[in-house]
Amino acid sequence: MTAIRPQPGPQMAFLSSPADIAIYGGAAGGGKTWALLMEPLRHVANPHFGAVFFRRTTVQVRNEGGLWDESGKLYPLAGAQPRVQALEWRFPSGASVSFAHLEHDKTVYNWQGSQIPLICFDELTHFSERQFWYMVSRNRSLCGVRPYIRATCNPDADSWAANLIAWWLDPETGLPIEARAGVLRWFVRLGDALIWADSPAELAAHVDPASGAPIPPKSLTFIPARLTDNAALMAADPGYLANLMAQPTVERERLLGGNWRIRPAAGLYFQRGWCRIVDAAPASLRIVRGWDLAATPKTERNDPDWTAGTKIGRCRQTGRYTVLHHVRARDTPARIEALIRNIATHDGPEVEISLPQDPGQAGKAQAQALVAALAGYDARATPETGDKLVRFGPFSAQAQAGNVDVLRGAWNDDWFNALESFPDAPHDDDPDATSRAFNAFLGGANSQGLLDLMRRDDGARGAAVPLAPAPTAPGSVEYGR
Repeated sequence: MTAIRPQPGPQMAFLSSPADIAIYGGAAGGGKTWALLMEPLRHVANPHFGAVFFRRTTVQVRNEGGLWDESGKLYPLAGAQPRVQALEWRFPSGASVSFAHLEHDKTVYNWQGSQIPLICFDELTHFSERQFWYMVSRNRSLCGVRPYIRATCNPDADSWAANLIAWWLDPETGLPIEARAGVLRWFVRLGDALIWADSPAELAAHVDPASGAPIPPKSLTFIPARLTDNAALMAADPGYLANLMAQPTVERERLLGGNWRIRPAAGLYFQRGWCRIVDAAPASLRIVRGWDLAATPKTERNDPDWTAGTKIGRCRQTGRYTVLHHVRARDTPARIEALIRNIATHDGPEVEISLPQDPGQAGKAQAQALVAALAGYDARATPETGDKLVRFGPFSAQAQAGNVDVLRGAWNDDWFNALESFPDAPHDDDPDATSRAFNAFLGGANSQGLLDLMRRDDGARGAAVPLAPAPTAPGSVEYGR
């Protein structure tokens, strides 16, 4: 028999919790996904048991290092066979574990009539509150396993989940209150309101308005975990801590510190004091001009977006970055095209040009026309992918680390002001152009570095657990044939 045991600490506490609903994580690298994947294994000898794991999209389920990949390292140890097309594992007893998505709010209705003894949400903050509470109604069981829910998440101050676990968080700092980790609280839900108590007895007076029957209370707990709680990952990949430390302030506080209060705000993603002003650019630069496009003239009645172009050089010897020039304009499409051609002429053919391609046929046609108008230059158009804050993150991190210089020029103040006010300002064209230029050095116009970093917590390295034959101990779960 093979014993698959959680790591001591938060992972053990999560898998030992008696709560009806247990939420685990609140930082990157805490071993969330493997803890979640281990949970069904305690029931796989039950032929009538079934568990369903949910991610918001099927792509997230199938991502490299995601749920499906990692389940393939764990469930065969218990004799399970995969049904790849169905995203399902079948165990020798007949028990099953499947993976599904809830991409849209209405997708929950695909589960009408279902009885799911164990529901697992990976990255709870990605789901809507409506989706969560509807699926709670599907958490039923006739197989002898008491129905329950397990979930993982990273911090998001604007998520409904932040309110759900507010009792476990310090309202001043946004950090988990250590003394409350794993403590059960009880609630009943009347309409859309949750009524909380420290024990089921305190909720006995609440009844269903329609039937007059008592409402059975449910228990909920939150168990925080951080990278430092994952000894397996810290030993296998010491550089992961440096990766988290290199993130912009907001993401670092969320992913490393587990801060549920911090939000993107002006001055958190960029400050001019992070950059050194220089009077000359170094030699031997690779240079990219990134553009963010708009084509509407300003009038007295409107405040349209800007067309913005940022030129950044990267020194081939030192790897430092220098912001060399920035331009922006609001004009007609024809004049914007002329501006881009004129700037290309001034920059010279050695400067790479990165253009955005909007979705749809019209965006593709516009991008092709601009690339054609820039014949003779290294001009490329690529779609924008990912959130603006994520795209800006790599540049923000390098600026905060002191690796970005700015060439002195009349454009400096406008550029500094625009980046310092991001993301609160009404326009984000200047940061978008800067992101596009910078991210071209990272292998593409839209770096996926931060997204990949967050996704790594879904993999075995972010949640490794020791696999060793050992007797069952309190709080451990032993599986095998």
